[in-house]
Amino acid sequence: MRALDAVTAERAEGAVLSVRDLSVRFRLRGGRSVAAVSGAGFDLGAGECLALVGESGCGKSVLASALLGLLPGNAEASGTALLAGPAGEDGVDLLAADEKTLARTVRGRRVGLVPQSPAAHLTPVRTVRSQLEETVRALTGTARRARRKAAEEAAFPAGHLDRYPHELSGGLAQRAATALALIGGAPLLLADEPTTGLDRDLVDRTVDELRRHADDGRALLLITHDLAAAARIADRVAVMYAGRIVEIAPARRFFGPTGPRHPYARGLLDALPDRAFTPIPGMPPELSALPGGCAFAPRCPLATELCADRPAFTTGVACHHPEHPRA
Repeated sequence: MRALDAVTAERAEGAVLSVRDLSVRFRLRGGRSVAAVSGAGFDLGAGECLALVGESGCGKSVLASALLGLLPGNAEASGTALLAGPAGEDGVDLLAADEKTLARTVRGRRVGLVPQSPAAHLTPVRTVRSQLEETVRALTGTARRARRKAAEEAAFPAGHLDRYPHELSGGLAQRAATALALIGGAPLLLADEPTTGLDRDLVDRTVDELRRHADDGRALLLITHDLAAAARIADRVAVMYAGRIVEIAPARRFFGPTGPRHPYARGLLDALPDRAFTPIPGMPPELSALPGGCAFAPRCPLATELCADRPAFTTGVACHHPEHPRA
């Protein structure tokens, strides 16, 4: 592993989650394999929200599945993802831990998942109350008081606890799923596209609730293609393209007048309706047919012959031609 600079080393020392060189490959028939995530690295501290953004298919959800140990059988993950332990206890490498460790001590207890599809995550034939109580018993050994506390933390109204998932609105279903994620008191929340299918008002309310939990001291990894949601609550932004993180920047700079430095990240912002409303030309490459060198070069207006070589990730950006801050 490369030596960390002073800022990164300081962040890593107090991080809830430290990811280094995380890569995921899928084995295919005929002996071929596809790299879905390549060399991802970041740190995430308590009370912080890191938004992982990028176009669909860039590898965001694969990265989340790797952290939770939920990759399919034909996947191979490498690197490290160190989840800090409680005071006085060792941390755990999420990529090296076996299924027994992940199931008994990590999922729900140390990592809470807020899923993309809460309706599918909830059991359709059981009420919200019964699902909360079952999860409470499994994680804490108690029931009523912890169930009530989880529902209150997720702002889930008590009057809807005896409803079934199909009787809930999209926003209430998301709150129910969030309540389940909060029961074990996990220090890390992983929200994988939690606003999919919600209207703008519900998006704002959902991410505001997630931000509140970060403000209470949890670390929050928000995986989203919704840049407006990221701008609303993120402290930092990590941009992913073709399986690789190409920029990590403070949200204030990323969404502010200065803007991001990677041409792809600038293209994402310029495609928004309240900005230039200009789409990035071309299409993302297939992960099974990545170009040599910089994967964004075929779509990049700044590409030169230097881009035939893969750029290193330095000073927060992986680009041979990082743009200077805007005036």
